[in-house]
Parts: sequence; structure tokens; C-alpha cells
Amino acid sequence: MSNFKNQRAYLAEFIGSALLVAAIVGSGTMGTQMSRDSGVGLTLNALSVVAMLWILITTLGPISGAHFNPVVSLVMAYRKAISTTDAIIYIILQIIGAILGATLANLMFEKTLFEISKVDRSGIGQVTGEIVATAGLVFLIILLINSDRGEKIPTAVALWIGSAFFFTSSTALANPAVTIGRIFTDSVVGIAPNGVLPFIFAQVVGGAIGLGLATVLKGK
Repeated sequence: MSNFKNQRAYLAEFIGSALLVAAIVGSGTMGTQMSRDSGVGLTLNALSVVAMLWILITTLGPISGAHFNPVVSLVMAYRKAISTTDAIIYIILQIIGAILGATLANLMFEKTLFEISKVDRSGIGQVTGEIVATAGLVFLIILLINSDRGEKIPTAVALWIGSAFFFTSSTALANPAVTIGRIFTDSVVGIAPNGVLPFIFAQVVGGAIGLGLATVLKGK
């Protein structure tokens, strides 16, 4: 891959991560403004994120692979789909992009640009939810790649995350960069700093489980 193509891929990961978190935080804020019913807010949030994921993966996938997620980048580096250097740069840009996305949402809704979340997401139940959400995400991505059905990934990922919004206790952050970005919003979708490290640990564990299961099933 040429340096120019690398730079395009890096920019795509940065932009995609920023827009993803802007959609998460923005729709979460909009949901609470539109209704006091938490179920309505969660549904609006999920619909926005599902749509944004599908759009971003479809449009940016051919440029960078559309990871927008450090766990996915680590898995792809392990599989030698990208270099270790690219994976490190991807992860750095994903985190910076995620923080920028939260800041952008705060700006759109005229909130403090850098506010720290007070939303408590601690507890074994939520950590377990993150393991399940991330394991499923990596599992389906690798299975689709292994079976040469990569064109199905945008729809599969969007639908998995949309479903996991409702069936996991954590509402499926499933992404260390997104988790870090969501520190910087005091909206309903935020996460207090004390919950970040357990969530990231759970996401890495979940990614390893998903990779292991997919490898066993396909033998690759």
C-alpha cells in the first residue's frame, strides 16, 4: 500500500470514528429532549447508530476497512490484514476521532464542549454485556470475511449493534474508542471514567472470544 493510500485510510478511520460518536451522543441527547420515556430515547439512539454504521462502513470500507474500533484493528493486525504500524495509527486516530465526535455533538446541542460524564456503568452485568456485544461483533465480521461475504458486513454489523442495544445490559458500546469518547458527554449515553477500564478490558476479552469462535468454526 502506498503512503498516499495509507494517509487516506488513516483519514477515513478518523472521520468515521468522529461521525460515529457524534451520532451516538447527538441522537442520545436528541432522544432525551424529545421524550422523557427512556425506551423512546433508546430506540431513537439505536436507529441513528444503526443507520450511521451502515453508511460509514459502506462508504469508507473500501478505503480503510472501516474498523472505527481498536478491537477490530487489533484482530485485523493479528490476522495480518493490516500491519502493526497501521493498527497502532488506526487506534490512535480512532480515539482522537471519538473524542472529537463527542465534542462536536456537545457543540451542536450547545453544551459544554468538554464535559465529563457522571453516568455510572459499573457492575458485573454491564461488563458481561460488553463481552457479549464485542464477541458477537468480531465473530460475525470474521465469519463473513472467511466465507468471502465481506459485502454483507455493513448490514450485519449495523444490525448486530442495533440488536445489542436492546439485549445487552450495557447497550453495546463494544468499542474502546467509543467508550473513551463517551467520557466527554454528560448525556444519557455517557460513561463515567470509573467504568472505562473495566469496559475496555471486557471489550478486548470479547474480541478474543469472538475471534477464537470464528477461527474454530472456519478453521482459518
